[in-house]
Amino acid sequence: MPDEELQLEKLDKIALINYIKKLESGFNQQIKEIEYKYLALKEDYDLLIYKRFARSAEQLISEGKQHLLFSCEGTNIKTIKNPEENDFEEVNSFKRKKKGRKAIDPRIPRVEKVIDIEETEKACACGAELTKIGEESNEKLHIIPPRIYVEKTIRPKYACRSCEGTEDDERSTVRIAPLEPSLIPKSIVSPSLLSCIIVQKYEDHLPYYRQEKQFQRIMVTISRQDMSNWQQQAYKRIKPLFELLEEELKSGPLIQMDETTVQVMGEEERADTQKSYMWLARGGPPDKPVVLYKYRQTRGAYHAKELLSGYCGFLQTDGYEGYDAALKELPGIIHVGCFAHARRKFFEASKVTTQAATAEEGMGYIKKLYTIESRLRKKYEKAEERKTFLRVRQLCTWSVLKGFKQWLIKQQEEVPPSLLLGKAVAYSLSQWDKLVSYLLSPYVTPDNNACENAIRPFVLGRKNWLFNKSPEGAESSCGMYSLIQTAKLNGLVPSHYLTALFEKAPLASTSRDWEKLLPWNILKN
Repeated sequence: MPDEELQLEKLDKIALINYIKKLESGFNQQIKEIEYKYLALKEDYDLLIYKRFARSAEQLISEGKQHLLFSCEGTNIKTIKNPEENDFEEVNSFKRKKKGRKAIDPRIPRVEKVIDIEETEKACACGAELTKIGEESNEKLHIIPPRIYVEKTIRPKYACRSCEGTEDDERSTVRIAPLEPSLIPKSIVSPSLLSCIIVQKYEDHLPYYRQEKQFQRIMVTISRQDMSNWQQQAYKRIKPLFELLEEELKSGPLIQMDETTVQVMGEEERADTQKSYMWLARGGPPDKPVVLYKYRQTRGAYHAKELLSGYCGFLQTDGYEGYDAALKELPGIIHVGCFAHARRKFFEASKVTTQAATAEEGMGYIKKLYTIESRLRKKYEKAEERKTFLRVRQLCTWSVLKGFKQWLIKQQEEVPPSLLLGKAVAYSLSQWDKLVSYLLSPYVTPDNNACENAIRPFVLGRKNWLFNKSPEGAESSCGMYSLIQTAKLNGLVPSHYLTALFEKAPLASTSRDWEKLLPWNILKN
């Protein structure tokens, strides 16, 4: 065989081998992709099962793994350095729960009942009178059903029988005292009754049809329609108060925002089955916190832009992209992320992934940040120490954040992005600049949990009343939720605040009058 033919045959074999290797490499790549798709689907399925049947609390309870919540790479945080002072160490002491029944609150009024022995038993056989040497006591709690009474207002009429009013042209013939101003004129509702109805629905999550049955049991007839109408009229009457609350909300250094779905019927050009949204903003000065609910038909970014218009400061949210779009047109607002959302993604991955230890390691870094935050906030509680707190926090967290980011970059190269762990890593890296922005202000915390806690009462109530019958009803519901949650944040009992508000609101006419009815001012009047 000529040399040229041998060379050609050799080349053909090499090309064939290379071609086969190329095919093999392609097949291996396809197999890997299929495996990753299978793992991703399996993780999604396992996560759904976990959310459906397992504990909802985001805690690691598996033995041998829980230590990762407190340590990363085998190192526990024991001390936090203060550049102005020596190192300090905090040791968590164990507190044993007291046995027995918890004592009844001493603030509850007491009625004493003395059970004494007969007078004949107070004499001894020797003839001497017995002396009291002590006593035994026990307490029982009594509850009396709500006290209900009708306030009947009588206004005597006066007239002149002599001239029948013909001699007095300046005053009316029949004279009668004017009615006292009422929030809802020509109705049977009083401020205390209206307060009770509103609190039972928006604080105790009791729909009006259930309240209607409650009233029937105590021989009072109030229809659910009457209660709904009273709510609407009260909301319209106190609307100026919500404008002042919005001004206070935007006057603080930080606003936290969140949103959740709500079903509203009767919306124009929309089906009753379409989901609308309840937006929530929590902010205001530190000593005058405000919670404001707003109903909108969609989750569009333009709603966030509208709600934040005129505000300048820090905005803390979850990773919803709508806020980024809104802030492009709102200069002066610094966007802050939420480490709780980042941790949740690692937690979910730890429950279904084959690399649970890696996911728990990521949570360990976040746990370090929370440990530092908790200890420093306890040490620097006073308002005048905020600058020191800010500086010390930045120094203490810098090494943790640096190590966490390096760890994230390393995991991004090793973990497939389609798996839950890969998604958790990608989320933290994509949100990194926002996540670390909490270090810029002493008023900002690592997470948005305070806002989520404020929206939770609405979510709990939604399970009972299911939907709003009209957009107007949704708006008034926002108002009532706002009043109750703001009152609670300012240390007031919601029923007491609403009763006082509904009593004084009919007399309010100027902006100054409405300012006196804000939660932090109403007790001063």
